[in-house]
Amino acid sequence: MLEAPTAALTATDARATPPVVSVVIPAKNAAAYIGEAIDSALTQNGVDEIIVVDDGSSDDTIALVQAIRDPRLRLMMNDAAGVSAARNLGARSARGDWLIFLDADDRLRPDAVTTLLAAAEAAPHAILVYGDYNTIDSAGRPIGRRGLLKGRRKPSGNVLERLASGNFIVNGGIMLVRTDAFRATGGFDVSLQYCEDWHCWCRLAALGEFAFVPKLLLDYRLHTANTMNAAVRTPQDFFPAVTRIFSDDLILTKLPADAVPRLRQAAEIHLVTYSATQAVRFGRYRDALAYLGMVARRSLKATPRSAIKIALSYFGI
Repeated sequence: MLEAPTAALTATDARATPPVVSVVIPAKNAAAYIGEAIDSALTQNGVDEIIVVDDGSSDDTIALVQAIRDPRLRLMMNDAAGVSAARNLGARSARGDWLIFLDADDRLRPDAVTTLLAAAEAAPHAILVYGDYNTIDSAGRPIGRRGLLKGRRKPSGNVLERLASGNFIVNGGIMLVRTDAFRATGGFDVSLQYCEDWHCWCRLAALGEFAFVPKLLLDYRLHTANTMNAAVRTPQDFFPAVTRIFSDDLILTKLPADAVPRLRQAAEIHLVTYSATQAVRFGRYRDALAYLGMVARRSLKATPRSAIKIALSYFGI
């Protein structure tokens, strides 16, 4: 069980030296992509430390990491305790002022860290700054069309209500989070199998402000291993995270009490809609229609918006 922070956070003071960024990469049987992920971090200006946390790999992941000779790179072992525990372990040992949680099969885009640091400097009260991502296939070829959404704005400032109603951040590789803020939340909840990141982002949003920069900062890879996992997920897999978020005292004390039922309903609709977009992606159109029916049973008003999102997912948006 995570506990509330023991002390309030204050805005980051101006520093005489540039802030240090630590990149945490959890890895399990990631030999096919780990080198590319590490290289994408090593080539970033502002990255002073890369921590790979191996989560019980049985392939060549460890050997590939050990073969990279760079003083900024560290390898830690997590003994198959799970991705949340791996991220928490890396964050506990990080020396940086800021953290990035990069998955071992993704890659940072050029100048991603520079862009985020500039956004952090422009928003000194923010404890988390974030951008957006596009999708690539197993060979690294672009397959998403999120670049068509130019000028799309996501929330900045106090984002907790918006975030509690649905995870608009999605991937930890598009953000910088203040290390002290992350540690104050207790990190990722290892009891959650899915959406543990969303729960963590909500706890962070309960502590301080976020800032959004409208740029694509990450290539999010879709490949056989993660698509096989995503292909069989249903809304019921994600609902435990809704229960966790709306029973978390740190989050609830920062939400208007009269808004909680509405936000919880919106969160469920968000996850059902996400499940429908995934079903479309894998050709499970009957399931997608069934999920849209679940949305309609919760809110007829929300149904047209969900239907649009589901339709756009067919085109990779």
